[in-house]
Amino acid sequence: MTLLDRIIDVLPEIAKPTQRRLSFKEKLKWTGIILFIFYVMGHMPLFGLGQNSLEQFEYLSIILGASFGSITSLGIGPIVTASIVLQLLNGSGILKFDLTQPEGKRQFQGLQKIMAIFFIVFEAIIYVMMGGLAPAQELVNTALYGQLQFLLIFQLILGGIIVLFMDEVISKWGFGSGISLFIAAGVSQEIFIRAINPLKQNPTDEFSIGAIPRVFQALSSGAPTEAGLAIGLLISTVLVFMVAVFAQAMKIEIPLSFGRVRGQGMRWPLNFIYTSNIPVILVAALLANVQLWGRLLQGWFPDGTFLGRFAPNGTPTGGLAYFVNPPNLLANFIEGSISSSDLGIAAVYLVIMIIGCVIFSIFWVQTAGMDARSQAKQIMASGLQIPGFRKDQRVLESVLTRYIMPLTVMGAITVGLLAGFADLTGALGSGTGLLLTVMIIYRLYEEIAKQHMMDMNPMMRKFME
Repeated sequence: MTLLDRIIDVLPEIAKPTQRRLSFKEKLKWTGIILFIFYVMGHMPLFGLGQNSLEQFEYLSIILGASFGSITSLGIGPIVTASIVLQLLNGSGILKFDLTQPEGKRQFQGLQKIMAIFFIVFEAIIYVMMGGLAPAQELVNTALYGQLQFLLIFQLILGGIIVLFMDEVISKWGFGSGISLFIAAGVSQEIFIRAINPLKQNPTDEFSIGAIPRVFQALSSGAPTEAGLAIGLLISTVLVFMVAVFAQAMKIEIPLSFGRVRGQGMRWPLNFIYTSNIPVILVAALLANVQLWGRLLQGWFPDGTFLGRFAPNGTPTGGLAYFVNPPNLLANFIEGSISSSDLGIAAVYLVIMIIGCVIFSIFWVQTAGMDARSQAKQIMASGLQIPGFRKDQRVLESVLTRYIMPLTVMGAITVGLLAGFADLTGALGSGTGLLLTVMIIYRLYEEIAKQHMMDMNPMMRKFME
């Protein structure tokens, strides 16, 4: 037994269900419980916190499923970062796992959990020691300051570990994954507030209320530009929602037949957005980390680093963060302040989003068992074959290869372009966050409908098993 296997064996984990298939009510119960706990944790402030310089990055907290200043300040950041690093290592061949075998999957998932725990501890220390989340400034030269720093780090680590295991509970006992659920929960809350909240979010800003009340308030106050901005936000939000739902519904269906039963068959669906929202989550989290780390490093290097230079209000003024911070082209156009630099940054941002989605989409297909070989093996194990072709896994694999790789690339380009468009038009809840939420909820709806159908129809349940 290797050292990695020994470490994985002693890692705490959430037990799998003893029954083969959980009921709809059981999954719904655990999903609801975890979602409630996540919301409660997001409103639990860190004890001893005096300075929260990360609160200016509220739009990044949505993507990371975090609530800066609370016990969930780390959000899903460490989990996603661990997934990104491990996929890059596995995809480049530096580390090699045979994901077609149970032992390879076990090692891959175990190492991902180890790396997630490492990033939880590492990010908690960095957030506090670099001043992102720190005790009150007047305590700097006192012994109490160091004690409060340690206490803040401990709370962040505790919150990160709880989120890690809540993600595991959802994956084994609930619907979908915890990462997706936490993103959808945060974005849904933000969209609700930014759309219909009648109260001012900023007391000094007359137009800081929700977009819908803002339209009427702006028109009654004789401010057509503000009304146009609010209407533009609503239109871009609805447009992104409709296009995302349409793209999610697109699929290619491969006709299959049961080899032993003549005249009986089914269709094997391959979604146009083949890897779903995973590439967007990874790219968005990566870009969010670039901005967060750039801002934290500026506390040590006043002139900034290659990651970015920031103004006092948190706006990027240089470095990589400047090019991954999308301008609101729609708002600038309505206000008449759009410039060539805005268009240049928008073009760079779109290219980064598209290329990043394609790269992570290809890696995800290889690591998640979605490649042609794995799909062909699964189809053969179900006793299915393509009509008109002999029953051979190699033949089935060659047919699937014609579809899977093109769908992987085209779907990634589409979702990267759509996410970039949503960000550049300033859709409610952050463009990428809105796109992710639509895709997550759509997939969650499909999974819930499938589970409900199997619970209601015994024959369907027997067929699926």
